[in-house]
Amino acid sequence: MSALPTSSNLPDSAALAEGIRTWIECESPSNSPAGVAAMAALVEQQARAAGLTTQLTSLGDATGPLLYVTNRAQGDTRPGVLVLAHMDTVHPVGTLGENPCRIDGDKLYGPGSYDMKGGIYLALTALATLAKPDATRLPIDFLLVPDEETGSHASRPAIESYARNARYGLVCEPARPNGGKCVTARKGTGMLRLQVKGRPSHAGMQHEKGRSAIREMAHQVLALEAMTDYERGVTVSVGTISGGTVTNTVPALCNCVVDFRVPTMEAAEDTLTRMRGLQAVGADVSLDIDVELNRPPMVKSEATTQLLGKARLFATAAGFQLDDAPMTGGGSDANFTSAMGVPTLDGLGADGDGAHTLNEYILVSTLAARAKFWQLLLRDLE
Repeated sequence: MSALPTSSNLPDSAALAEGIRTWIECESPSNSPAGVAAMAALVEQQARAAGLTTQLTSLGDATGPLLYVTNRAQGDTRPGVLVLAHMDTVHPVGTLGENPCRIDGDKLYGPGSYDMKGGIYLALTALATLAKPDATRLPIDFLLVPDEETGSHASRPAIESYARNARYGLVCEPARPNGGKCVTARKGTGMLRLQVKGRPSHAGMQHEKGRSAIREMAHQVLALEAMTDYERGVTVSVGTISGGTVTNTVPALCNCVVDFRVPTMEAAEDTLTRMRGLQAVGADVSLDIDVELNRPPMVKSEATTQLLGKARLFATAAGFQLDDAPMTGGGSDANFTSAMGVPTLDGLGADGDGAHTLNEYILVSTLAARAKFWQLLLRDLE
């Protein structure tokens, strides 16, 4: 098993690729709690061996543990640099059979390679060369969560707790394809669960006594989808729908789950108000509305722009150009830190493509420069 460096010297791209490969091939980076726990144990072992302080915290058997890694001296309570990463992926155990870990030309393939084992490995490798408390201008707090892909519901309190003592936030999500751009703005993400309750009746003999929940849901689906406003950057998508019991009964229940994305808190509040205000169209039916904004929008602030300027200088020194991507519709844990006023850069992980697919990969030739960038960023931010 490849070890993290214990000196100031960073591995070359080939050695970094081999280290990432060992993480992927153990098949612990999965979407199961047991897989995440195995991944956490592996990362903790390597971090401790490199001289870093670690702490594992259980978030329950259904989620997997939270891993904290730091170079803080005991008693040092100064605001520091908060690095965020997630150990879970969208891939179940067994995906290696469909997408085996392999290098083909400049591409390292494998489940979780791009999103986001490559990014974690780069940041942790850089931190391993800075394990002594006085090796960085600010203390480094590295938080690895087990449930980002499912919304970070269990880990959000910890993320926000560490963010309260953070001067900057850096997130290991993968760099954007075609240039390795970082992310400075993300839409907020939300979910609506809607249940329509009608009245059952025999579809042949007493059709008129029934109140179809599916018919009512059809009205609500149209109303929800009409909330999409591309000019404002608001999207609403009814993702799943189910209802009814048997074909010869007027359906008494129908359920749907709705995804929505919003660029600002103003748009979020407007969308939440409209969803909470949905009214039944038909008679003798009722709506049960459960809606939440899971991740607040990540809005690019002046402080974030200043942080990006510093990061660009470090990227140039490492040998590549760092640009920021347009606002993305996908959410991450950067949404939480940004909403708390912490200047945050996201998409600082590995350069590659294919997130959430069986063809995801990272570009081997970019790894050394990206690791150097992380080393400079963690060492010299102040």
